[in-house]
Amino acid sequence: MDMATAPATHCSFGIRIHSHAASSSCFPNRLDCSSSSHFPLHLELSTISIFPRSSSPLKGSMDRVCARPDIDDFYWEKVSTPILDTIENPICLKNLSLKELKQLAGELRLELSSIMSSTQISLSASIAAVELTIAMHHVFHAPVDKILWDVGEQTYAHKILTGRRSLMYTMRQKNGISGFTSRFESEYDAFGAGHGCNSISAGLGMAVARDMKGRRERIVTVISNLTTMAGQVYEAMSNAGYLDSNLVVVLNDSRHSLLPKVDEGPKTSINALSSTLSKLQSSKSFRRFREAAKGVTKRIGRGMHEWAAKVDEYARGLIGPLGSTLFDELGLYYIGPVDGNNIEDLVCVLQEVASLDSMGPVLVHVITDDNQGVENNKRSDMTDGQEDDSIKSNFLHYDVQQRTYGDCFVETLVSEAEKDKDIVVVNAGTMMEPSLELFRDKFPDRFFDVGMAEQHAVTFASGLSCGGLKPFCVIPSSFLQRAYDQVVHDVDQQKIPVRFVITSAGLVGSDGPLQCGAFDITFMSCLPNMIVMAPSDEIELVHMVATAIHVNDRPICFRYPRGALVGRDQTICDGVPIEIGEGRVLVEGKDVALLGYGSMVQNCLKAHTLLAKLGIEVTVADARFCKPLDIKLLRQLCKHHSFLISVEEGSIGGFGSHVAQFIALDGLLDGSIKWRPIVLPDSYIEHASPNEQLQQAGLTGHHIAATTLSLLGRTREALQFMCS
Repeated sequence: MDMATAPATHCSFGIRIHSHAASSSCFPNRLDCSSSSHFPLHLELSTISIFPRSSSPLKGSMDRVCARPDIDDFYWEKVSTPILDTIENPICLKNLSLKELKQLAGELRLELSSIMSSTQISLSASIAAVELTIAMHHVFHAPVDKILWDVGEQTYAHKILTGRRSLMYTMRQKNGISGFTSRFESEYDAFGAGHGCNSISAGLGMAVARDMKGRRERIVTVISNLTTMAGQVYEAMSNAGYLDSNLVVVLNDSRHSLLPKVDEGPKTSINALSSTLSKLQSSKSFRRFREAAKGVTKRIGRGMHEWAAKVDEYARGLIGPLGSTLFDELGLYYIGPVDGNNIEDLVCVLQEVASLDSMGPVLVHVITDDNQGVENNKRSDMTDGQEDDSIKSNFLHYDVQQRTYGDCFVETLVSEAEKDKDIVVVNAGTMMEPSLELFRDKFPDRFFDVGMAEQHAVTFASGLSCGGLKPFCVIPSSFLQRAYDQVVHDVDQQKIPVRFVITSAGLVGSDGPLQCGAFDITFMSCLPNMIVMAPSDEIELVHMVATAIHVNDRPICFRYPRGALVGRDQTICDGVPIEIGEGRVLVEGKDVALLGYGSMVQNCLKAHTLLAKLGIEVTVADARFCKPLDIKLLRQLCKHHSFLISVEEGSIGGFGSHVAQFIALDGLLDGSIKWRPIVLPDSYIEHASPNEQLQQAGLTGHHIAATTLSLLGRTREALQFMCS
């Protein structure tokens, strides 16, 4: 696209520049700005358009975005941010001096702290990455250059700098912006992030597509030290080294280890020497000298070339931190460590990396500090003793005073583990449920947190079981998807008794579709040897833990949702194993039977209460098991009722499909019974509160009651329930 015809973008300090270009080489190092050295304190921001109307950063939500949030929309504590107020999009960073970039970092950190104190969402990971974010947008030319992130919690500064500042207070709310990067939200979000470990793979694909199309844009991927525990990261690095496409990988190392040991050595340090060496490694002259030396040794002979390569590896191992040669072995040119909170060093290194036309894959190791700026920021609620709040941020959206299903599960498992020394726990995923700390503290030698290594977790648990232990493999529903091959081949086919505890099942509120546990019922219940069950309340959860402990001939799983318990006043006693495949009837009625699975049993009971007020008595049954089904219970419900409604918080193909399969093959559908399933809709439900999501999904007690009334021919009353 020719620059003369490209759509223009206006920066608030009087620059008219083109925001779309054919390649990064079209961008000057310094824009010709008549007022780049100072910033007006009073700006008429209401007339500034960041994007053309046809490419709004949040489709359908707004046509114009202001740099400063609208005071009328929410409470705004006034803080002087003169430079940040002028940043409409990343192009406006191009004219800033290093001094101004440093000031912008301070203002951006204040902004994030204000958002954190107002929304109760942890932004510590983004606060630590402020300088890195600014440096990348200052050097590279998004959205032409593609910047991909692995972890959503690190992207909030990126969101502010890319035109979404006024929307930050709507983050994770209904009709607000996502807590992760989203291609549907902004052209600056090159790829969706959230589960981690995908940015290098996606970035490499974009790089190869760029090369095949003859384009020249830069591809930058940002990974964290926590996502480096996932195998996909190394698979992608190995492939990147083989393909040798130009790709920049930034390792944002917050120096958090999964299970820090008391006797571990000193962490990677940043000093003047390491800073100088990093700049030398990234410089054009050094890279050209290194390539020339490679060429000379190749001409001399293979033996000389191999000897020189070993010398080069040894020398780089001496100046680099421990483990740095691993990246060289994978084919990535290692640069670092670089002080991730030093704007000058970051800009210098990234500019050198960006200036190389043919460099192959490069890894820039950046060390950031999670406590950067916290001590002097009175508005921050963080304390010096906090430990990687970003990992636990997803659990902050629920009332911490209420007991959760996770609390009940761990307390029960601790009680059982005190009686059975063979019980062990394997935890996987990007985060560990806070409730699991109780088991870890009580039995540190029987608790294994493998981080974002779900595939390893499943096979590791299988090995533990083969060794005579009773492993409980705790993985969130959406993260278990990554380990499905291991579930099939390493557990189910071999009938190894691994006990899967599927957390965050169903809708997950503010985490939206990215971590929604919609599919586990479907993909676990289709396995021939798997027992699949779900508790309807905390009492049932206790019994299912006991049931899982006593199953030693095949795998078994149970799921539970996020959020508070049902809240009964009953005292939770010791668990009693449930007979496999046995459901129960909670309320007996006539005409209509509601067969609930898992947490949806409670909504069936709510529907029963609503219908009872209309004089309609329905039966409510708790299936307990999706596989094997309680065949006797199903036949009884079909025999004594005219209508059967199955209800689950899962996708099409789950519990309702198993019910339909049985009653069809058993000939029950040939009689008078009419069956209707209520499942999650065949679409992704965006972030909102849990109640709002249930309303949108049609899984509330009112929706179940409306379905019942519709079957009974009482359409007007059904519509009233739907609208209430």
